[in-house]
Amino acid sequence: MSSRARVARRIAAGAAYGGGGIGLIGAAAVGVVLTEVQMARRQVGNHGTDPVRVPSADGLYGRAYAASSAEPLRFAMLGDSTAAGQGVHRARQTPAALLASGLAAVAERTVELRNVALPGAMSDDLDRQVALILSDPDWRPDVIVIMIGANDVTHRIPATKSVRHLSAAVRRLRTAGAEVVVGTCPDLGSVEPVQQPLRWLARRASRQLAAAQTIGTVEQGGRTVSLGDLLGPEFSANPRELFGPDNYHPSAEGYATAAMAVLPTLCAALGLWPEEERPDVSRAEGFLPVARAAAQAAAEGGTEVTAAMPTGPRGPWALLKRRRRRRVPQQDPVPAASAKSSPCAD
Repeated sequence: MSSRARVARRIAAGAAYGGGGIGLIGAAAVGVVLTEVQMARRQVGNHGTDPVRVPSADGLYGRAYAASSAEPLRFAMLGDSTAAGQGVHRARQTPAALLASGLAAVAERTVELRNVALPGAMSDDLDRQVALILSDPDWRPDVIVIMIGANDVTHRIPATKSVRHLSAAVRRLRTAGAEVVVGTCPDLGSVEPVQQPLRWLARRASRQLAAAQTIGTVEQGGRTVSLGDLLGPEFSANPRELFGPDNYHPSAEGYATAAMAVLPTLCAALGLWPEEERPDVSRAEGFLPVARAAAQAAAEGGTEVTAAMPTGPRGPWALLKRRRRRRVPQQDPVPAASAKSSPCAD
């Protein structure tokens, strides 16, 4: 087992059994890192004292299918500012809206979206978000996407604590009957103004958390999609296009890139994706111990990990998939109540 897989397994085990955090850096490096953090904060995502505003994307998508007798698919988004869509100005540019539009197009059904993600949220806010999304007994989600982790890294939250909260959220949502897809922690080492050694430490911490998130999610019956390495090199190569005005959150094109990676897994969770669920050897897919699959996925963006055989000689196994991305359409939401009373074509 690789060192990254061992660390991910230790973090996930600590989350499950109440262990403490795992130190990522030595004490000698703390002074240098804290100086880098202060410099980065002055350059990245500085919004002053104004409250963060994100466009509301809640509503009905796939209006062309509104005349169908099929009930809308119920889709919820949980997480932090990335899940909320901070950095763009139109609802249709947010990742939740992009995924709802893409899901409607694949399913040929309307999709009703509710987004309770909160800018600045860390994994410990998931308990509140899950309670909020399950509070309406007449609205039970069919599928949920969670994007969380970046703020845990920047606030130096112990990875075991982060994974413990995420695992509990996935378990609760799966118990409620929802499919769950987690977009794991993005690669914070790709943020342009961040300098060394903080860039290296941020990348290392991001990948360790992403791998541990994968283990925790898969063990609770969810699926993960790695966003880190997918967005990292593309952001580094095209920062002006893929980062928003604050040099930290994705631009509209950056969110579209992330949505293209998550959509196939979102659809596959509902049995809607046309690809075979068996591994494609030509695409280097296959069954692996979950810790190895998690470590490999953390280093390669767009990679899906889902549970496979219950157990093996080296613990639970998982299926590593590299699904083909599909460009997602953009739609503005229609308020769910008015769409039901007055269906209209796209």
